[in-house]
Formats: sequence, structure tokens, C-alpha cells
Amino acid sequence: MSADTAKYHVGQVIHHTLFDYRGVIVDVDPEFRVGSELNAQDRRPSGNLKSTDVRPWYHVLVDGTADRTYVSEQNIEPDAQGAPVDHPDVIDYFEKMTIDGYVHRPHKIN
Repeated sequence: MSADTAKYHVGQVIHHTLFDYRGVIVDVDPEFRVGSELNAQDRRPSGNLKSTDVRPWYHVLVDGTADRTYVSEQNIEPDAQGAPVDHPDVIDYFEKMTIDGYVHRPHKIN
């Protein structure tokens, strides 16, 4: 699985289904990246999972905070509110918000 097959994209506003927060995706990893500078809020996939069970992981700026999280695709869904995300780093990653989400600044994409 690659970032190209990820269900969600950079700039998309999401809702975390387990921890009930909103955020915006700033990066996509095809699978869990050990040693990420961010704390993973979701459980890391165990070694017993089939390769088809490994989901992409997303770097997310959390709405209403200065926090960043690292979350598995299985625990997020598209955000239904449609409101902007209030995070101090949004301006660094994105140029503007459209109906489809945020438009990223090219120099900030990995």
C-alpha cells in the first residue's frame, strides 16, 4: 500500500472516531513509521496483521490546540462540519481553504 492508495489526502479535514476531535492532514505514511517524532494516538499495528490490514497513517494538526497527532486510517472519517481548523501551523502548511479542504503550500509536502 502506498500514499497513492490512501483513502484521505493532505489538506483534508478529518474527524477522529475514537477520540472525537477534528483536524487537518499534513502528511501521509503508507504504514506505521517507527521513531516518528509524533506520539501515535492510535495503537500501532501488531506483527500478526496481514499486509492487507496495514493502513496508511496520517500526520494531523488537531483543531483548537497546538497539538499534532499520528493516526491510523481506520480511526478517521471525513469531517462533516466543513469549518476551518484552528491550529497555529495551518498557515505554514496551507494557502487557503476550499470546499474540498485546504490547498497545501508545495514546499511543505514531503
